Amino acid sequence: MSKKLLKSGVIVSFMTFVSRILGLIRDVVVANMLGAGAAADVFLVANKIPNFLRRLFAEGAFAQAFIPVLSEVKSEGDKEHLKMFIAKVSGTLGVIVTIVTVFGVIGSPLVAALFGAGWFVDYLNDGPQADKFEPFALMLKITFPYLFFVSLTGLSGAVLNTLNKFAVAAFTPVLLNVAIISCALYLSPHFENPEFALAWGVFLGGMLQLLFQIPFLYRAGVLVKPKWAWSDPKVRKVRKLMIPALFGVSVSQINLLIDTMIATTLMTGSVSWLYYSDRLLEFPLGLFGIAIATVILPTLSKQHVSQDRQSFSNSMDWAIKVVVLLGAPAAAGLFVLAEPMLLTIFYGGAFTLEDATKASYSLMAYATGLLSFMLVKVLAPGFYSRQDLKTPVRYGIYCMVANIFFNIALAIPYGYVGLAIATALSATLNATLLYVQLHRLGVFQITANTGLYLAKILIGCVVMVSVIQFFNVDIAVWQSMDTLNKAFELGKLILLGFVSFVVTLLVVGVRTSSFIGTHKVQ
Repeated sequence: MSKKLLKSGVIVSFMTFVSRILGLIRDVVVANMLGAGAAADVFLVANKIPNFLRRLFAEGAFAQAFIPVLSEVKSEGDKEHLKMFIAKVSGTLGVIVTIVTVFGVIGSPLVAALFGAGWFVDYLNDGPQADKFEPFALMLKITFPYLFFVSLTGLSGAVLNTLNKFAVAAFTPVLLNVAIISCALYLSPHFENPEFALAWGVFLGGMLQLLFQIPFLYRAGVLVKPKWAWSDPKVRKVRKLMIPALFGVSVSQINLLIDTMIATTLMTGSVSWLYYSDRLLEFPLGLFGIAIATVILPTLSKQHVSQDRQSFSNSMDWAIKVVVLLGAPAAAGLFVLAEPMLLTIFYGGAFTLEDATKASYSLMAYATGLLSFMLVKVLAPGFYSRQDLKTPVRYGIYCMVANIFFNIALAIPYGYVGLAIATALSATLNATLLYVQLHRLGVFQITANTGLYLAKILIGCVVMVSVIQFFNVDIAVWQSMDTLNKAFELGKLILLGFVSFVVTLLVVGVRTSSFIGTHKVQ
């Protein structure tokens, strides 16, 4: 495909990698401070809500709706028209999210009752988890304003991405992680309940993210005064595209949120075990899937506007190949090294051996759906760049209903692990439906050459897993190691797996030319 796209993808991936490393450090700090007990459950659900909104606005529905229209306006070549459009969208969005944020803060008990249904029921009936509801409702008053910050941050990031300034938006999440880590280390000793210091870290991090992007908007000449314009035709178009998009590309995140809501009805620790396993899943998802989706959407939008069908198909093919190349071995590695990873990264302080074992079960379940999560991220732009919202909306609704059905069917016999399995199944269903429809429309289809490429990746994964399993030690040995030895052993296995995967691909004939061609981005 295009070297320009690859370069953009590498930049975003590197910045995302820095953010994910800090996010991992943040999670280690939180795990050691709170473990997987009641306080951890409360903070993680309170943090899950703004994080869910971040994924929708910064990485999902808003960007998918806003960028195609922004690209359309930008292609007209009128800078003043572009600035006016940005002003109208930012002003309209700002007013709406301000109203929602105020409602969320004032009505936090209602929000808490919705997202912590299990705790609310226990609160009413003096059940075993009744003591979680009140601190959860109070903490939401602190974390909910993150919605305001992340919405405008998502908008400014989308503008910068459309101007090919990908690094700024990709680096922005680093500030949230720095804020939470700082509050955990330096502010929490001054709180009777340290989890509230973490909540203030979320608030401060959101504010820093927005402030960080303002100078870059100014330098690009697109820092404008927000203007309310609800009835403006272009704003209406974004609004029309955005609402259905919530059900489209973000369906996997909605399913994860549903998992959390149902997990509040299960035993204490379920929320935390799902969270820590999800965090390891999010590392490759953000590093590869979201990074590739971020750079592919503006390109697809331009190619659709110029009616270049062949380049559009080539871009989709490139994205699929790169995502599978990176996502398939990541999923296989997470599955076979689930418990060693959790023991190495999180074990210590309040996070026990039992917590690591419990979280490993849900991580293995999530890992089976990792490639599907990533494929959804790159297949959905194939529709959104063409301003086709009906198809992903329809499939999104199907998958949400399927996820609820899977949750009910699997949570009873398998508890929190059943929730993770259900999410993986619904993501796989979503990816399958999206691809089949793109194929039917004649927009994109996997060629015989691409099919052979995917088969070679599968062979590489099988060899990689075999090598890791051969050199891996018994889990009892892992549990007896100190942190340094665990890290060394884990690093050794990852290196062996990586080398075996790369060597196998070279042997079966995979070369960089398989996903880097001479086609130029329009």
